[in-house]
Amino acid sequence: MAYEAVIGLEVHVELKTGSKIFCSCSTQFGGEPNTHVCPVCLGLPGVLPVLNQKVVEYAVRASLALNCQIASFSKFDRKNYYYPDLPKNYQISQYDLPIARDGYLDIETVQGVKRIGIIRVHMEEDAGKLVHQGTISTSPYSLVDYNRTGVPLIEIVSQPDLRTPEEARRYMEKLRAIIQYTGVSDCKMEEGSLRCDANVSVRPAGSSALGTKTEIKNLNSFKALQRALEYEIERQIQVLEDGGRIVQETRTWDENRGITLSMRSKEEAHDYRYFPDPDLVPLEIDPEWVEQIRRSLPELPDQRRSRYIEQLGLSAYDAGIITASKQMADFFEECLQHYPGAKAVANWLMGDLTRLLNAENKEIEQCLIKPVQLARMLRLLDEGTISGKIAKTVFEEMYRTGQDPERIVQEKGLVQISDTGAIAAVVDQVIAANPKVVEDYRGGKEKALGFLVGQVMKQTRGKANPELVNKLLKEKIQ
Repeated sequence: MAYEAVIGLEVHVELKTGSKIFCSCSTQFGGEPNTHVCPVCLGLPGVLPVLNQKVVEYAVRASLALNCQIASFSKFDRKNYYYPDLPKNYQISQYDLPIARDGYLDIETVQGVKRIGIIRVHMEEDAGKLVHQGTISTSPYSLVDYNRTGVPLIEIVSQPDLRTPEEARRYMEKLRAIIQYTGVSDCKMEEGSLRCDANVSVRPAGSSALGTKTEIKNLNSFKALQRALEYEIERQIQVLEDGGRIVQETRTWDENRGITLSMRSKEEAHDYRYFPDPDLVPLEIDPEWVEQIRRSLPELPDQRRSRYIEQLGLSAYDAGIITASKQMADFFEECLQHYPGAKAVANWLMGDLTRLLNAENKEIEQCLIKPVQLARMLRLLDEGTISGKIAKTVFEEMYRTGQDPERIVQEKGLVQISDTGAIAAVVDQVIAANPKVVEDYRGGKEKALGFLVGQVMKQTRGKANPELVNKLLKEKIQ
């Protein structure tokens, strides 16, 4: 029997405010354990929460970018459960009256553009962090750090419109890009400021009924999301094929073993005993304030992508790659302020720079090369001061040291040789040393010329002007 998957994602985004959602403690990442805490976020008796207005503004900003309807009336609720990282034994969240509903975003698939619905966006406080001594399933004990307790979050809940792990990954990538463009979060998955829970079930292909779902918790990379869904879909299909049934439960992803593991049976909403938080008044949001925030939204990924295609002449593919990261797109635009060749800049960003960043698992904001330096290197290339091959050497040195391209070229003696006499002498030597290859070229083997060009470039350590080398070789051989 053929099956299809039904996938919905719950994405937690940590908001980039200076203080927590209900107290003035710092939200800075990386402090010593239990140093960014106070009686409010530790849930000590006799304290009261006070809502951070910036959290509401950021939640509205992100929701508008996701095409959501902003609620004029909203409230906070207590979500009651016991876990060691939750000092109050309840989490302040939003249940039936969230701040935003009914949004969407569009993703590119092999079938074309697909619209993924967003059920709701709601605000809540983060829990603390358990530091396991081993994995979550084998740890003999765990330590708790409450620094993260009370850090403001928005949770973005998608419709179950995703059908493949690939679509789920593309949704997460697009969502991250949109949130980064709004400026409300840095979305650093490695620091936990963007986290994802995936709900997945399988059903016979063509069926409209939903199967029993499982939830995979705390997926902290795009790769982990895709791999965990691939495994879980295959696991559920195998269970059904063997005559078993799927149990509704929460599972965790074991990265090392490449499998999902059962954690606990899945709770329903009533198990949390939600009720309105008596210490926080409901929110009444002024529509004019919402419109002010809407007018302040920056150019978002899809808008910027269209502009790159229509005004800069980039292909849809190139424009999509560049705009997928706000930092990459900002770097690209700053380069264009100093060098007008959009396609050339895009090629270096998508090729050599991305390769070097990926090799070291770095983001572009960690790159030592400044946009103006890349622009100046491209001018050296256009002027014939360096060749394309030398440019790659210069670029890697710029990446490692952050030095200006002109200094690298000067100190390493990388200026391109464009003197006809000097190149002609080397060409004569190469022709004399390779008579058979010369005859092959005369006999119509075009590849033979490429070999001879390579020999000249080798003898000149890549400095010879390639166009001049080709021209001289053809003249002398003919």
